Amino acid sequence: MKVILIDWNAYGNKNIEDLFAARGYDVRKVSFDGHAKGTEKDKALKDLRGSLDSFSPDYVFSYHYFPDVSNACEEARVPYISWIYDSPAFDLYSPTILNSVNRIFVFDRGVYEEFDAGGITTVHHLPLGVVCRDPATGRPAAGAMPPVLSGSTDVAMADSEYIADISFIGSMYTEPKHRLYDKFKDIDPYAHGYLDGLIEAQKHIYGMNFLEHFITPEIEAEMQKGYPTDPNSTNAMTPAKIYSQFVLSRQVTAIERREILTMLGKKAENDRLATTSGNDRGTRINLYTHDTSLRIPGIKNMGPVDYSDKMYRIFSGSKINLNITLRSILTGIPLRALDIMSAGGFLLSNYQAELCEYFVPGEDFDYYEDYDDLMNKIDYYLSHDKERGDIARAGWEKVRTEHSLERRLDEMEAML
Repeated sequence: MKVILIDWNAYGNKNIEDLFAARGYDVRKVSFDGHAKGTEKDKALKDLRGSLDSFSPDYVFSYHYFPDVSNACEEARVPYISWIYDSPAFDLYSPTILNSVNRIFVFDRGVYEEFDAGGITTVHHLPLGVVCRDPATGRPAAGAMPPVLSGSTDVAMADSEYIADISFIGSMYTEPKHRLYDKFKDIDPYAHGYLDGLIEAQKHIYGMNFLEHFITPEIEAEMQKGYPTDPNSTNAMTPAKIYSQFVLSRQVTAIERREILTMLGKKAENDRLATTSGNDRGTRINLYTHDTSLRIPGIKNMGPVDYSDKMYRIFSGSKINLNITLRSILTGIPLRALDIMSAGGFLLSNYQAELCEYFVPGEDFDYYEDYDDLMNKIDYYLSHDKERGDIARAGWEKVRTEHSLERRLDEMEAML
């Protein structure tokens, strides 16, 4: 099999490249930056077209969907497999998705159903796949999971850097580039209050995102004043969808994550005070995020962590790993949730429809229904080591057998 791999800073590129090599595929990597402009973009497309002509691949593969790559593949009549691991994906609304060479796989069934309802036949639903890890090292596992408990010192190799009661890895959306909602601060007060109410209501509802449906023409007109969209764009994503997915959903998530970590911080402080000496023997909660300046009492900000062996050791060394899904992900299983389970970590997540479809709550992972339920389940699982460990092992095994990268690649290639 001959494959062109679109090489960019995607989370899964190294894993898929390793899998191609293990299968003996002849792989040519072509660098491509979807944000490139002018001569840089022209050079990348020239390199791609040259490789399509000289290498004659069986297909081109990329994480994310690139309209220019699709057009180049359409010209060369070479199938293009693209796998979407994040949402929203603005480029999915390009008219190029109609190109016949496309085999576009989205991890979120809610997104797939939108395209399917529109008669788009080039978009398919496929959950993400991952590589299972050895909990002790974070490296790809060669066999069965070692008989250890999630969050034990055995898992973490007695390295305190990786040991925590609770860990959360993810953006807090506090950096200026993420604070898009601030662009609406000077719009009509009624419209701003309306949006604040929408955000508050959505924060309490899991399993359904209704934000787009409540952006009326009048509210949209006010939003255009603060954050105008491009009226000349050929992209089919409507302004209401842009606002709901990129701005409002992100704001809901930012508030939710801050509130949850604030509650957990208070718990940690109370637990610490409850110890006989008032020392640091209380609940240890670690936050891994890009904003190193963020301070939440009771939470230790560990700074960012990249996709490396270290991240997986954090998952296996933490008794509880939180997944707080970005609200623009409608039904799909976030990559972070699979990463946690693939490392032998115990996953406690918000409700996601597909998580409960592909995994069994209370057996492979668990989820919370609201903040009170979250705090109750944290207390429960921190005091039930064996049950927590059994669930972590079951989640690891199900990921290994049913959600492996190998299995997903087979499913994608079957569509060629």
